[in-house]
Amino acid sequence: MSEEENEHTWKESSVSCQNAHICINNLTKVFKRDNTETVVLNNFSLDIKKGELITLVGPSGSGKTTILRLIAGLIEPTSGEVSINGKPCTAPGADRGMVFQDFALFPWRSVRKNVEFGLEVAGVPKEERRERAEKYITLAGLENFIDARIHELSGGMKQRVGIARALVGHPDVILMDEPFGSLDAQTRNIMQVQLLKILEKTDQTIIFVTHSVDEAVFLSDRIVVLTKRPASIKEIIEIPWPRPRDRADPEFSALRKMILSELEKENVMEN
Repeated sequence: MSEEENEHTWKESSVSCQNAHICINNLTKVFKRDNTETVVLNNFSLDIKKGELITLVGPSGSGKTTILRLIAGLIEPTSGEVSINGKPCTAPGADRGMVFQDFALFPWRSVRKNVEFGLEVAGVPKEERRERAEKYITLAGLENFIDARIHELSGGMKQRVGIARALVGHPDVILMDEPFGSLDAQTRNIMQVQLLKILEKTDQTIIFVTHSVDEAVFLSDRIVVLTKRPASIKEIIEIPWPRPRDRADPEFSALRKMILSELEKENVMEN
């Protein structure tokens, strides 16, 4: 990758929000405990277009999960605002789904019943939730395990259940917090490809947290590199290549190396 190409790849952080699906504007979060205050985010701003896959990378403790929780409406900002389609996110909503690193599945339920759970809570009729669950279970490649118990599944299969459960409610936004972080390297690569296959058939906006730069370059439309705490945006990198991407391509390796160099300046190493 030439220096001229690099100049076009690296973008400064800017927020207009005029045509944004998600607008994060001057977000600051301070956690207070006893007489101690910890500033996790400081004036964090980002606009995200409909259908984008945005990856957040940065040092451990830099606030990546906090950003997801703020977008999910699970915690309130100290200042600033998150909005989706122009509406402030002040509480959890059906327009957002979340996929966790630790699967967060119910072991006593079948694959189908796990995927149906949110629909069941929302009062969706039995036949409709069954039909919708089966659609997304098939999309996740688990149609042969639809009645299996969770303990019978591999780690990668469990995570596919988590993804199907997040998608089945038709949310506009999927928040993914290190979803493949606990998987071995081979399974992780397989799951990345599986996720892209699923996304080809949906139009959700994805915000994806990872410590793996390789994963970020493979998946993302844009990578947001965070500074150490209190986190702000260090760089926004637009990935110039269509998917699927070849990890062995010299340009892929060059971009990965460049991002790692930026992270190392923040005293962080790739997991």
